Amino acid sequence: MNQWYAVWTRSRHEQVVREQLERKGMDAFLPTVTRWSRWKDRKKQIDWPLFPGYCFAKFSLDDRLAVLKSSGVVSIVSFNGELAPIPEREIDSIRTLIETDLQFDPCPMIKEGMMVEVTHGPLRGVVGRLVRKGAHARLVLAVELIGQGVSVEVDAADVKPY
Repeated sequence: MNQWYAVWTRSRHEQVVREQLERKGMDAFLPTVTRWSRWKDRKKQIDWPLFPGYCFAKFSLDDRLAVLKSSGVVSIVSFNGELAPIPEREIDSIRTLIETDLQFDPCPMIKEGMMVEVTHGPLRGVVGRLVRKGAHARLVLAVELIGQGVSVEVDAADVKPY
């Protein structure tokens, strides 16, 4: 059975790993955020990995050797020697967010706060951790396995406890 896994990559090899996994017929996902990069002579917009050092891939346990043999792959995230699958809803939530025009920022996973589901708007059905800052509410969509997340501003009235 195919499941999502976090593939730990060498520094700045996320795109290379994604391309190789796709060439091997695997479903690979590399969420990115567009940022301005500055050189001495110019500025340019570049897509940076949302979770530096990680690419996500959906594959069966029989394919793990093919993943590990890909150039730029350090390892597949595991615990006690067992590969640790990522729930599909976490990958779907990140995919839904990056397909919107909403502003979002990478942030470390927040341990405290309430799990909520968005009930209205472009993120309807997305589940995340709600963090309040002043009069605004921020929803954190997390890939808990790697301790990383993305935060986006939401209207507190558009969420309900999960």
